[in-house]
Amino acid sequence: MGRHFGPTCEPVRARSQLRRAPAGLRAPARGWAPAIFFFASLLCAFCAGWIEPAAAQSAGANANSNAAVQSGKMFVEADQLVYDKDKNTVSAVGHARIYYEGRVLEADRVTYDRNTGRVYAEGHGKMTERDGTVLYGERFDLTKDLANGFIESLRASTAQSTFFSAPRTEVAGGNTEVYNKGTYTACAVCADNPLKPPLWRVRAKRIIHNRDEKMIYYTDAWLEFVGVPVAWVPFFSSPDPSVTRKSGVLSPIYLDVTYAGAGVAVPIFWAMAPNYDLTFTPTYFFNEGFFGTLEWRHRLATGDYFIRASGIFQEQPGLFPPEPYDAGDRTFRGSLESAGAFKINDFWKYGWDFTLLTDRWFLNDYAVANQSVSSNYYSEAISTAYLTGQGDNGYFDLRGYHFEGLTANDLEQQQPNALPVLDYNKMFNIDPAKTGGVGGNVTLDFNLTNLSEEAAAYQAVGPQEFDKAYNLYNVCTTYTPGTTASNCLLRGIGGDYSRATVDVSWQRKFIDPIGEIWTPFAFARVNGQWLDLNSTNSYTFSSAAGTSTIGNAAQSNYISSGANAYTMPGVGMEYRYPILANTPIGSMVIEPIGQVIARPNNLLGSESLVNMDAQSLVFDTTNLFTWDKYSGYDQFETGTRANYGGEATLTFKNGSYVNFIAGQSVQVAGTNSYATPDAANVGLSSGLDTPWSDYVAGFTLVPGPILSFGAQGRFDQATLEPRRVDVDSNINLGAWTGSVQFADYQAQPVIGYPVTREGLNLSSKYQLDANYFVQGNVTFDMSRQYYPEDLIGYTYPGPFAIAALGAEAGYHNDCTTFTVSYTSDYVDNGTGQFVHDQTLMVQLQLRTLGDTTFKQTSNNNAPLDGIP
Repeated sequence: MGRHFGPTCEPVRARSQLRRAPAGLRAPARGWAPAIFFFASLLCAFCAGWIEPAAAQSAGANANSNAAVQSGKMFVEADQLVYDKDKNTVSAVGHARIYYEGRVLEADRVTYDRNTGRVYAEGHGKMTERDGTVLYGERFDLTKDLANGFIESLRASTAQSTFFSAPRTEVAGGNTEVYNKGTYTACAVCADNPLKPPLWRVRAKRIIHNRDEKMIYYTDAWLEFVGVPVAWVPFFSSPDPSVTRKSGVLSPIYLDVTYAGAGVAVPIFWAMAPNYDLTFTPTYFFNEGFFGTLEWRHRLATGDYFIRASGIFQEQPGLFPPEPYDAGDRTFRGSLESAGAFKINDFWKYGWDFTLLTDRWFLNDYAVANQSVSSNYYSEAISTAYLTGQGDNGYFDLRGYHFEGLTANDLEQQQPNALPVLDYNKMFNIDPAKTGGVGGNVTLDFNLTNLSEEAAAYQAVGPQEFDKAYNLYNVCTTYTPGTTASNCLLRGIGGDYSRATVDVSWQRKFIDPIGEIWTPFAFARVNGQWLDLNSTNSYTFSSAAGTSTIGNAAQSNYISSGANAYTMPGVGMEYRYPILANTPIGSMVIEPIGQVIARPNNLLGSESLVNMDAQSLVFDTTNLFTWDKYSGYDQFETGTRANYGGEATLTFKNGSYVNFIAGQSVQVAGTNSYATPDAANVGLSSGLDTPWSDYVAGFTLVPGPILSFGAQGRFDQATLEPRRVDVDSNINLGAWTGSVQFADYQAQPVIGYPVTREGLNLSSKYQLDANYFVQGNVTFDMSRQYYPEDLIGYTYPGPFAIAALGAEAGYHNDCTTFTVSYTSDYVDNGTGQFVHDQTLMVQLQLRTLGDTTFKQTSNNNAPLDGIP
């Protein structure tokens, strides 16, 4: 219960006349008289407007605090109220709590001195600020509005779990604390040993925390780790822990790259508005001079985008290897990048992601981070712009692509521009009642692709043929007319190519009374192509070692300019019969599968002019029962084909399971398209180019949450010799996780793989405890042991040649992240020579203070055995 007082500091009278207690007499908080008198005295002393006392330990402390903020009144709670007439003081004793304008002061005893207008809090003193900061101290000496004063032996904790301490602290204006001989850290106190120093802290002669500016200023400051001083600065500042973005100078980044040498980058950040900012990062490399990066980020109501420009006028360009191994004597080098994504509405969005470069070695040479590259070692930059729409039963995607190779083996004129590429998909559910019982669903697919390349790309069948000048580019241009497979493959055209394809399909699933599933289907493809070859361009490479030329004229041995169209209809039936069996150890499902697809023996119309988007063909269980096993639109199956196999799954009662699937594909009648070579020999050596295909099988074992194992294989149909094997296994033992991946593919000389491809990847992570971890990975290129010994610079590496290696160790807790990582990558340029890329990175992040990075890279773009 309580009473409120008016601005005249006169209490509202109770029924009985209020009486003052004798001087020095403690008045227990019982009845109205002592309580009202105490609060009247307190009100008159503070003269802070409306004050409303509350009964001791009243429920709703939070409500009192909120009301104090809203009304400007002061609320007080206490077990007992004491008025000392001689000293002219008023005290709240026992669980004293005062609420005023969003602040809460708590202590065993709170005393107001009417003579000085000061408030003193002693015994378990605690003051909670409006922003959630909690100040603990042995003694508080404050003004009557709690906004100014001093605190002895202070410890402060912010809402963001950061901590201050000082033997004496000054509070000024209710928004600033001045910590004399203070400390600051984001590390929590060790619960088992509170006296143990935190992992890190800043100890300064003076620390000023200005909550209005949201800044912390340090004077004469030492950075300590586990109590040991390691770095001193006369003055620095950092954003308030509540700040997520604030203008200022960011932590430096230390770099050491192969040719440019050591460097230091100091990012400068401008938070120009809540939704956009600018970062300028000047970097100085000791070998090459000033390197600048400018990045603009902007968030709008429907999306966001960024633009980043980097560049340098090199002081010593001659330090870089000559072209085509690097940029040579190029003076200005740089990049322009941008990416954005915006929603038009709930169904449509558009965006872009592009990278423009002065030269393909720039990103690697200067260790520039990039979002558009397709690998960690910047082997290819892909630029695109797109418009997409997604509905319940439809999908639309319109985009364009530009590809830029970033290795010494790439010839930019062989990189395609794809504009436009349009994909549209729509599925229609057919009501049987309205279609004479037909029912099912119809799917419409449409693709339009336009490609343009300046130079044709060739690849040798069998041992590769490289240019004599630099031993980098595949210059195979020999063609043997009339052979099943020519000596060279045409991987890319020089010229312009356009194609439009429409696929329409129907299917419906029927389940008979005994559970058999019958799915009839029908489809038709209509394909139109136009090809305009450039037969005049040629590219010559010359050095002291020799001269070689790549010419577009040789394309005419494979294909011709023109236009054509074809149609390919087909019908088929798929049969499945899942048989369920319950066993003592779990449930088993065995499902035989059969499929027959009938098509014309040949394409109805002209043969496909060229194969650009269906050159990847991997036959395994994932496409065993697809109607067309090609990966793109430029090729299509012909003739009648049957696919058969079966799948079995055993699910144990504990949730673990084992699955096995296997099958074969048979060319029943008509032309086997996989045995008919195109300009890239796609289909040959695929396992589908014989009347009875190779067998394919897949096996998955998940015995529990700690282990998973999967394998895919293709096996010779006559001898069961493995021709393609993929194995993947993962283990999770809590603190330790790991994975193993193994692949072994037989040589396929006819499609450009003259030796066995074999590799092994091992990766693992071990969490030593809640804070420390180590992890690593290694990839073995086991193919190198099969390379011909007459390759230039080749030496036998043994069965376990390291292709990539990575290791990382780190520490992480509530306030600190520290990692050390190393990566090493050997890139095969196709000739038995290797480019070695290495990166060493050390990162230290102190929460709320910032982070710093040291990065050392070694990108030897020239082959390891030297430049020819």
